Amino acid sequence: MQEYSFSAIEPKWQRYWEEHGTFRADDKSQKPKFYALVEFPYPSGHGMHVGHIKAYSSMEVVSRKRRMQGYNVLFPIGFDAYGLPTENTAIKTGVHPRQVTDENIKKFTGQLKRVGFSFDWSRVIDTTEEGYYKWTQWIFLKMFEHGLVFRDKTLVNYCPSCKVVLSNEDSQGGKCDVCHSDIVQKTKDVWYLRITQYADKLLEGLDRVDYLPNIKLQQENWIGKSTGAFVNFPLSGKDETLRIYTTRPDTLYGVTFMVMAPEHPLIEKYRDSIANIDALDAYKAECAKKTEFERTQLVKDKTGVRIEGLTAVNPLNGKEIPIYISDYVMMGYGTGAIMAVPAHDTRDYEFAKKFGIDIIEVIKGGDISKEAYTGDGEMVNSGELNGITNKKDAIAKVLTVLEKMGCGEAGVQYKMKDWAFNRQRYWGEPIPLVHCPSCGIVAVPYEELPLRLPPVENFEPGTDGESPLAKLDSFVNCKCPKCGGAAKRETDTMPQWAGSSWYFLRYCDPHNDKEFASMDALRYWMPVDWYNGGMEHVTRHMIYSRFWHKFLYDIGVVPMDEPYAKRTAQGLILGPDGEKMSKSKGNVIDPNDVVDQYGADVLRLYVLFMGDYAQAAPWSDSSVKGCKRFIDRIWAMQELVTDEDGYRSSMTTLMHKTIRKVSEDIETLAFNTAIAAMMKAVNGLTASGTLTRGEYRTLLMLLYPFAPHITEELFQIMGFGILDEQPWPEFDPALCIDEQVEIAVQVCGKIKAKLMIPQGADEAAVAEAAKADPAVAAALAGKTIRKQIYVQNRLLNFVAN
Repeated sequence: MQEYSFSAIEPKWQRYWEEHGTFRADDKSQKPKFYALVEFPYPSGHGMHVGHIKAYSSMEVVSRKRRMQGYNVLFPIGFDAYGLPTENTAIKTGVHPRQVTDENIKKFTGQLKRVGFSFDWSRVIDTTEEGYYKWTQWIFLKMFEHGLVFRDKTLVNYCPSCKVVLSNEDSQGGKCDVCHSDIVQKTKDVWYLRITQYADKLLEGLDRVDYLPNIKLQQENWIGKSTGAFVNFPLSGKDETLRIYTTRPDTLYGVTFMVMAPEHPLIEKYRDSIANIDALDAYKAECAKKTEFERTQLVKDKTGVRIEGLTAVNPLNGKEIPIYISDYVMMGYGTGAIMAVPAHDTRDYEFAKKFGIDIIEVIKGGDISKEAYTGDGEMVNSGELNGITNKKDAIAKVLTVLEKMGCGEAGVQYKMKDWAFNRQRYWGEPIPLVHCPSCGIVAVPYEELPLRLPPVENFEPGTDGESPLAKLDSFVNCKCPKCGGAAKRETDTMPQWAGSSWYFLRYCDPHNDKEFASMDALRYWMPVDWYNGGMEHVTRHMIYSRFWHKFLYDIGVVPMDEPYAKRTAQGLILGPDGEKMSKSKGNVIDPNDVVDQYGADVLRLYVLFMGDYAQAAPWSDSSVKGCKRFIDRIWAMQELVTDEDGYRSSMTTLMHKTIRKVSEDIETLAFNTAIAAMMKAVNGLTASGTLTRGEYRTLLMLLYPFAPHITEELFQIMGFGILDEQPWPEFDPALCIDEQVEIAVQVCGKIKAKLMIPQGADEAAVAEAAKADPAVAAALAGKTIRKQIYVQNRLLNFVAN
């Protein structure tokens, strides 16, 4: 027998699969369909890392199993190729982003094929190709046409390093997602998508999909729906009210001050009435230097300025209360003003203590001389609410009072804000809008799509954050599509999230130049049956793409309103030191190195064997070597195979149990235990020094989705045929039951022996056999058995003294 040469065998089968179109999905198949989706990669210059291998391996295993189960499988791949990293590389090197992207995609493609993933390579998409982004622009224009696109001047998160405006999602923690520089606030015109109009639909849809519970929870928290009340506080001596939103209208009697955002328009409106307007202006200027993240942190010094000349009136008790400005109140959240109840809110309490503001208890239960009481209790000092002992009833009562008085009503708010949808960079989809001095903002006609990204030599954004396209007169200057007069094109481009918000639809019909996908193809393939990806994308990407899909459903161009039937996630692969992999730490594992040394099958097997698939796990070179030994053992087993078909009677239960275990564990992503079951089966099958053709054949079929190269080769050597064409092995539940089982025998809770007994043996027979065991008999010598506890097929415990 020749030694297993992965360097020769793996490329051989990769060529075979490609030449035979083994993994091509068939749009006209009569088989049941299965659409498996992974998050398409951003083709960075660093190439693939082992995290990509783990991320794609789950649906890879499931897809190979589904084909053997008789499904017509769509398992596609593509490239999410627009974005800042590529443009930043182009700026540094002087190489055009198109060339950088093409080189990176070529590199990624080679790496993916080398690992043997069963992608349908005939359906590859690239979000930067004109034939793709034409339809990204088309969807954007449909949104514009339906009033979901608008422009507004607002404070934005601006990265001075990347010279680009970032959404809140792309600047979490006050840092740029791309370069990790500190974000600053800047006033700018921004394009938005009205994702908030779909907030309720996005929440409701979660009831009809099979997502992991923590994925659903993260999406619910991201959308952040809250119910409460809008309340109007009159301004003293003014024909004006200050409108606030609160989730706790039951505490209105405890309001002792109000806080407005430093940018609130009422400050400008009444600046002549404000005695300390200079102090307010100075405070506002300081706030402009802070990021939204810095302004809204709970754990920080409380700062603010009291407005001298403006006070409010509590509408329920008529008391006059002061108004402050403070950085933690933002115009983009709620109404830009809040009511403060220091007795029952920690932040309000700290603010009140610092500025010497009254603190009035309205809920019994705490000691407000020491801290705010945030629990439930009986309402006090609250007029008609006094004596109510639960929050629900108190809120219902106060809503009735507010509506009767005409100063408030029930309301709903969302934490999620409208989606900032433009970037001042070159490498992105051009926004197909025109600014006409006569007609206003006009859409580029559909028949003129794609609005092509023009070639430029200088990709550097302007010092004020202006797009490089703004410097290109040949692009900017145009005719208005409506009146024919001189006009200017929008020079901002779309964010990287645009192309990934609908890519799963394009896979269904990737070469269609008449529509983004035909309804026939969408009806056949959609929804995605199983989508796996990173937890870092379950909010932004998934919510954005669900929003786009629901919009497309509403306008009648997709056949269902939810794109993903099921969503799971993988955990990170950590460095050997247990830390997150990074080049600076020197703990990055290059998958190419592993394939060079051990082969693709070992890499594939190891990333699924290293632990719970959904959890983070550190890389272990010794465990990689363990997987290599297992692969070598599978190869060597061919020498032990007899001419006998079927299963030996002594191995029947082991085989059926292994088939069941591997089959069920694949469906729950418990790949590590599926592989462990196969390792255990190998030990059992080879214990006698031989195994049958039937046993080896089934073992290879079970291992095939995990390690396809060596199993295809062995299948061919043994004359079994082509593995991908075989039906998935089936098990008989009745044959999965062992004739004998091992049970533990304890005396006073301590294990004294382990016995092999018949499956389902009764307690009396087991007890008799246990007492005959020398170790158990010695432990019981001189003692009286007071009680015995029997768990059938598992445990017998004698309680004796």
